[in-house]
Amino acid sequence: MPQNLLKQLRKYSVIVVDTGDIEAMERFKPQDATTNPSHIGNAAKMPKYQPILDGELTRARKELGPAASDEAVANLAFRRLAITWGKRILDIVPGRVSTEVDARLSYDTEASIAQARSIIAQYEAEGISRNRILVKIAATWEGVRAAEVLEKEGIHCNITLIFDLIQAIAAAEAGATLVSPFCGRVLDWYRKETGRDYFGAEDPGVISVTRIYNYFKKFGYKTQVMGASFWTPGQVRELVGCDLLTIAPKVLAELESTEGELTCKLDPDAAKAMPIEKIVVDSKATFERLLAANRMATEKLKEGIEGFSAALVELETQLARRAAELESRAATTV
Repeated sequence: MPQNLLKQLRKYSVIVVDTGDIEAMERFKPQDATTNPSHIGNAAKMPKYQPILDGELTRARKELGPAASDEAVANLAFRRLAITWGKRILDIVPGRVSTEVDARLSYDTEASIAQARSIIAQYEAEGISRNRILVKIAATWEGVRAAEVLEKEGIHCNITLIFDLIQAIAAAEAGATLVSPFCGRVLDWYRKETGRDYFGAEDPGVISVTRIYNYFKKFGYKTQVMGASFWTPGQVRELVGCDLLTIAPKVLAELESTEGELTCKLDPDAAKAMPIEKIVVDSKATFERLLAANRMATEKLKEGIEGFSAALVELETQLARRAAELESRAATTV
């Protein structure tokens, strides 16, 4: 009897949901979940999640006192919101949640380390083990160095915004728990650059993730590969067998509603037999030189960091506006 593609996919890869929508997690029952500021900001705009936002703002106002500015209240609530969201997610998923270090710290190793430690401390204060948390850090040289320190402290890292094998190698050499190479955003760049479309195994994003997976298995890295940023079920189908796949609810729904035969495309034993040349990434100069040789990766990394940073600013503004609304409402009811 035919099975839907999502059910078959679960046999080959760990399914991770890529969203801030808690109801979507309840529906698709993934192993893990990933979030980012855009996801949380979008979810926070939904009426059904407004109580979570208001709860954090009310708690912050109470702690800071009535004289505190709306911006100060929003800032305190902002620092806690990702943790609050993560806790709700961990009530649903049996595995881990990825919580992101502020993208504006992507080129600051020490600040990234400090915030990652703070994230873990907040989770542990709520009784949640650090083994259920992946701290997301952008794949800059500074971010990789932060991950190297954090992993030695038992803080597991998800190195994100990976567009080139060089970034992935640096993260694996640093001992990162997993890397998130992006697929759809790579495709977007090539579509714009060449004016043509790509499908199946010729998709540049699929090629990039496949190359990273094969390299890791060839050389025995413990770091896992989690393909990310999928626009279509077709991209997912070309990466069946990847350690983990983090997929948005829209694509998960399409996979669930489609019946057919799914074939495993990535295999560790096959990768070990491939004639792949070892690449040494042993210094910042080497990392930056090799990354600069890939214009797509350089541009998309910059764009990704700027996009995540802008989403953080938007979320802070959203919280400050809501804090003012709640304060005004409280004043009129007194």
